[in-house]
Amino acid sequence: MATGTDLPLPQLDESDVAFGAGQMTPASTRDAPVTAKSAADLEQVFDVPVIISAVLGNSRMPIGDLLKLAPGAILELDRRVGEAIDILVNNRLVARGEVVLVDERLGVTMTEIIKNGP
Repeated sequence: MATGTDLPLPQLDESDVAFGAGQMTPASTRDAPVTAKSAADLEQVFDVPVIISAVLGNSRMPIGDLLKLAPGAILELDRRVGEAIDILVNNRLVARGEVVLVDERLGVTMTEIIKNGP
């Protein structure tokens, strides 16, 4: 909708717009050069601490019942024996796995990696 106060827009070409040191940016990120990534590219995050949890199952109960639990009490979980356990990193599901015994200690082996997002 044109009014008497509208100003005409100038027609620009590539020479009118420059980025950085006279360089044009790619039309999209898909046009940007692709370089191979390696583990060394992630070196800056290697020392970032994360919380890893292996969840065997869950259970709900009233606080009164929780306070009655004693050593040796059996707590029923919502998972079956042999069913995969959830592996969480910072409370985010990243994998499923199985409980294993390694040198008389419990461990977890990942059997499925969960892809979160696109």
